[in-house]
Amino acid sequence: MQLNILLRHVGPFLFCFLTVMFLLLMQFLILQIDRLIGKDIPFPVIVELILTNLAYMVVLAAPMAMLVSTLMAFGKFSELNELTALRASGVNPFFAMAPVLIASLLLSIFLGWFSNSVLPEANHKARSLFIDIRIKKPGFELKPDIFYNGIEGYTFLVEYIDGKTDTLYNITLFQEPNSSRDRAYIKAEKGFLSSTSQSALLLTLFDGNITRYIPTYGNDTETIERNEFGRHQMNMDISDLSFSRSDPSKRNRSDRTMSAQAMLAVVDSLELEIEDQYRQLNGDPLILPAILAQNPEEILNFQSFDLAPDTNDALLTTMVTLNALSSRNKQLDAINEAKRELKNYESRMENTVSSINWRVKRISKYWVEVHKKFSIPIAAFIFALMGAPLGMMTKKGNFGYAAIISTVILTVYWVAIIQGEKLADRLFITPFTGMWFINILYFVIGLMLTLQLTTNLNMVRLFRKK
Repeated sequence: MQLNILLRHVGPFLFCFLTVMFLLLMQFLILQIDRLIGKDIPFPVIVELILTNLAYMVVLAAPMAMLVSTLMAFGKFSELNELTALRASGVNPFFAMAPVLIASLLLSIFLGWFSNSVLPEANHKARSLFIDIRIKKPGFELKPDIFYNGIEGYTFLVEYIDGKTDTLYNITLFQEPNSSRDRAYIKAEKGFLSSTSQSALLLTLFDGNITRYIPTYGNDTETIERNEFGRHQMNMDISDLSFSRSDPSKRNRSDRTMSAQAMLAVVDSLELEIEDQYRQLNGDPLILPAILAQNPEEILNFQSFDLAPDTNDALLTTMVTLNALSSRNKQLDAINEAKRELKNYESRMENTVSSINWRVKRISKYWVEVHKKFSIPIAAFIFALMGAPLGMMTKKGNFGYAAIISTVILTVYWVAIIQGEKLADRLFITPFTGMWFINILYFVIGLMLTLQLTTNLNMVRLFRKK
């Protein structure tokens, strides 16, 4: 009988799994079709890209298929009065659920291994292929009248793109400052992107102007420089996106292209860096000049002396150390030095705190991905635990009832997972809470439904008594 129930479960599972895979594949093709068609990309590359993206679809489709198929199989089991016959013969309904629960647990274990071992490599290969396409046709990701910041340090706005030649028209480019360039605002009538290597892009612009904002060191002002050009070329570094198929070990990896072990190793490194930052912070005390020892806030708010041309006599102030100086110029020099020390220390503190916060957020993102690798696979078992009693209680084994119930359950589940990930990334909740809360909730609900079905325990009466 148990084998019969398990075999009855296989058909709906395969049907639902293939259906969900087909829907996810169609969604992927619809979203990526403009990146793949009409770009002279070889057909084998497109096939390879699709195959590598099937990996994440498997991890998503299997738990969903388990829920729908369990609802259908046990709904049909109850609809044919087999549950009544089972109870009449003195057999606990859990006897019928056990093989499916065991199978779902084995599926969860397999999906956990698949998510940790196979999926990162597939994601890495898919990402590499996308980058390969980007380098081959660097301008195709730009879209008319939409800001594009896919190249670090630059933001593009293009009015029109000629798809045949990749020529860009009416270009506006915002260049962010760094150690080797100033902030700039660039406009050109037309231009085009070309790849000079796997780590660089060449932007050639025609008939435009450049407005540069050059900082003036020593104060907070900027010098604005404006130049006209007939032809202007810019090299853009994309080394963080580049890859080499001949040497995969040199490719950069993101959190979604790493195994749990690799991410935990990165987390350990980030935690050590945070400890070093704290040690540097504690080892970098503010060496206060004597003038600052009284009241730093008073120093920062102290107004400059109004030096008269005919005198340099010291002024009487509220600061004892300042009054000990013999001339007004010496007093002014002491105050300015004190202000510089305070501002430098404040800047060091802000940089250190910002660096620590950045690492804390990175750690949280890695932990979210680690938990996600196992929380989604284990959902296959939890959905079976929920689906079996729900199917028996509904006594409907057709696809329509199963689809309605599973749609509600899956919608709540995926909304909770997506929002949990966002909240954990922003440090509002812990990564564990974000990725496991809905699993724990559904597990408790499934356990309560199973207990109500397989024992004489009535949950409604139990809660009323409480």
